[in-house]
Order: sequence, then C-alpha cells, then structure tokens
Amino acid sequence: MRSNQAYPGENKWIGWLYLLPGLLIYLGFTFYPILETVRTSFYEWNGFSAVRDWVGLQNYQVLFSDPQFASAFLHNLVFILFYCILPVFIGLLLASVLSRKALPGMTFFRTVLFLPQVISMVVVGVIWRWIFNPQFGPLNVLLNALGVSGLTRAWLGDFALALPAVGSIGTWVQYGFCMILFLAGMQHISEEYYEASSLDGANAFQQFVHITIPGLRAEIGVALVTTIIAALRVFDLVYVTTRGGPGNATLVVGFLIYRSAFQQNRIGYASAIATVLMLLILAISLLIRRFQTGNEEKSA
Repeated sequence: MRSNQAYPGENKWIGWLYLLPGLLIYLGFTFYPILETVRTSFYEWNGFSAVRDWVGLQNYQVLFSDPQFASAFLHNLVFILFYCILPVFIGLLLASVLSRKALPGMTFFRTVLFLPQVISMVVVGVIWRWIFNPQFGPLNVLLNALGVSGLTRAWLGDFALALPAVGSIGTWVQYGFCMILFLAGMQHISEEYYEASSLDGANAFQQFVHITIPGLRAEIGVALVTTIIAALRVFDLVYVTTRGGPGNATLVVGFLIYRSAFQQNRIGYASAIATVLMLLILAISLLIRRFQTGNEEKSA
C-alpha cells in the first residue's frame, strides 16, 4: 500500500521549519541589503538627506567611464595572481608533501601553515605593516644584516612595489586554506593508484600530475571560487596597510566603494560599484562551477 507521505521520516515542512531561523537571518541581513544596494544605485543620494534623486543609469555611465574604477579593477585582477593562483599552487605542493609521507611533527606543521587563515585580516595587516616598515621593520633589518642593504625599500610606500607587497600578504593568508582543503581531498584518493603507478615506473611528479590533481578537481574548483572572490572583494587588508596608496597604486574596488560612500558621500555611485562587483563575482563563480561540472561529466 502506497504511503501518503512522499518522503521518509518527518514531514518535509518540518525541515523547512528547521531552516526558517537561518533563512530569516539571511533574508534580513544579506538578501534585503543586496536588493537595497541595487535600488540605491539608480539614485543620487548623499546618505543624509531624506530625498533621493532618481538618475536611472547615470551612476553606471559614470562608473564605466571613470578611470579610477578601471585602475582599481585592474589591481583586483593583479590580486587574483596573489590571492588565487599562487596559493593554489603552493597549497597543492604542500598538501602533496604532507600527505604522502609521515613526517615527524606533522600536526605541528599543518597547524603552523594554516595559522594565517584563522588570524583576523586586520591583525594580519598590522603585523605586515610592521614587517614592511622601512625604518625598523624586520624585513629591512634582515636585509641590512645580510649585507644587502641595497635591496631595502619603503615597501608599502613604493609606487612599483606597494601592490605586489600587499598581494604577497594575501598569498601568505590564502595558501593555508588551500592546503587544508587539498589535504582533506587527498584522503579520498585511493593509495592503490599510487602503488600501481609506482609499479609502472611513474615518479612522484608524474603521480602528482596524473593522479593527485585529477583526484582534487572538486577541491580545486572550490579553492578557485573562494580565492577569486577574496581577491575581488579585498578591502580590509588594503585599508589597514596602505589606504589605497601611495597615490592610487593599491586602490581596489572595495576601497573605492568605501571612499565613494563614506568620504565623498556618493552613496548612489558607491552602490553602483558594489552592484557591478557583485554581478562580476557571481558570473565568475558560475563560470568556474559550470566548467568544473562539464569536466566531471566528461570524466564520468
């Protein structure tokens, strides 16, 4: 006799009831502010007056002709190298080394390497601003002690080096996340694959390329999405270390939103920038997800 209940266990509405508190919090503190930001982008508003002036797409027209936005977006693209590509590469190498052989103090190494990921980004910025200090920073002190004082720089004050210096901090923060993610994924790769390839004469590099990387396809996709989003929405690290300087050498889209909204009182324009950034992040995430799903279907 067929049951009237379509699903086993409790009624499906009980499940929705469990989700209701989290859903209400999401709708109130995330989804509604997103909709309000999109709506505000069609107005000219200083954030204080009760009246908002409808300007339609004018904020977007100004945005796409603003050289500062183009420069800030270019800097975010550069940050993808430091926040995404380098951490994924370093994370893969470290995970491969730490997973294949039992090394003394393995837990200690994993903890220390992952530690940057759990430190507040504000604290990270303060620490590295001290490290890069041109007068008493440990980096320049070390270079002087090694007798290569010619390499000392005002790292965060140099127009050419400020962006790579801040980006290197992002690499230091993100590689631990990638490493732990890949270590977890490697637990699902059967050791039989490595044993069989060893019998066929494959070396460690060949095993890494043909077994480890294909086995981590899903984890690599998650790492790419997460780190690219981090690169595009970076704000706190730039705010603490350089405030977008020197000049606009480290200006990023997130800091441009802050400066437009809270220093120039151009709330509508800042909302337009935030809307474009949100759509860009969504498009990139969906593109990576679609590419990853297509590869999984082909391999299946």
